[in-house]
Amino acid sequence: MSNYRRPHIPGSTYFITQVTYQRQPWLCTDIGRTALHTALEHVRQNYPFSIDAFVLLPDHFHSLWTLPEGDSNLSMRMLLIKRFVTKYYGHQLGLNVGISPSREKRKERNLWQRHFWEHLIRDEVDLANYCDYIHYNSVRHKLCESPQQWAFSSIHRFIQQQIYPLDWGGNGEVQLASDIWDI
Repeated sequence: MSNYRRPHIPGSTYFITQVTYQRQPWLCTDIGRTALHTALEHVRQNYPFSIDAFVLLPDHFHSLWTLPEGDSNLSMRMLLIKRFVTKYYGHQLGLNVGISPSREKRKERNLWQRHFWEHLIRDEVDLANYCDYIHYNSVRHKLCESPQQWAFSSIHRFIQQQIYPLDWGGNGEVQLASDIWDI
């Protein structure tokens, strides 16, 4: 059995990727968006965190979360979000994907991949790179031609707050200071 080790540094910022089970493309549906939004808000009531950047794609999402000072429990938040979506919205999604014996044994459903991927943000350059990665991801997946065309992204907030210019990422692939495109 694998031993997953995650950094536990209170008050840190993390880049997170969570993928749907067998990459089923349900996240951008009306019910999928409602489910995830409601779950995020519900969990944040008891386990606060800020969502610094976010993109929702049909079969996964990327996000930057900052945990409060003195709190390092990222895994609990992801567990509760996934559990909430599964419990309160799983049947409404109507997915016809079988459940493996392993998932059945663990009483898991067919909405999420078991594990999520995270990266501890090290500094401001790292933060900027992952923000760019998040906001350009819809273009890399060929869901749109420019990041501004993708509705399910925090890029619109970044442009409104003048963090990015109006035409950010519209003139070709964004270059990052480090090689994180293969996440």
